[in-house]
Amino acid sequence: MEWFEFSLNGFLIAFIVLNVVNVVIQTIKSIATVSWGKWGASITNAVAYGLYTIVVVYMNADGLGLFWKALIIALANLIGVYVVKLVEEKKRKVKLWKVEATIHSQGIEPNNDDCIIELKENNISFNYIDANKYIILNCYCETQEESAKVKMILNKYKAKYFVSETKSL
Repeated sequence: MEWFEFSLNGFLIAFIVLNVVNVVIQTIKSIATVSWGKWGASITNAVAYGLYTIVVVYMNADGLGLFWKALIIALANLIGVYVVKLVEEKKRKVKLWKVEATIHSQGIEPNNDDCIIELKENNISFNYIDANKYIILNCYCETQEESAKVKMILNKYKAKYFVSETKSL
């Protein structure tokens, strides 16, 4: 069975390295096309497709069977995409989320003062304005955990709210 045969030689090592590098660059290219400027995206695309041409030539060579080529490419994608996304996550700046909520201040159970107490007990950064018929709350969340707590608390007190994220200037 030809597609199960391979020998550990320079071709195999080159094929593995080229595919891992290709996956990393292709993943970065996808991120760059969406997030980076014109020059960054253009240069990344040029490098990615230039390397891809070399990978295609290696893919069509007879150094490895089909099974091994498919396995190497699958593992290269598994590892390469994971590593790029991990690095991207680590580099991502912490964003501040603002949750602006409105609660009726009269006639609704439970008592909406309890909402303010509960936000304080959960160490949520917030401010509020008592606007006669309504209480207007502004909660500031730095993590998904804080956002989940705020959502749970606001739902408990039947608040109407919307969320916005901070933008870089």
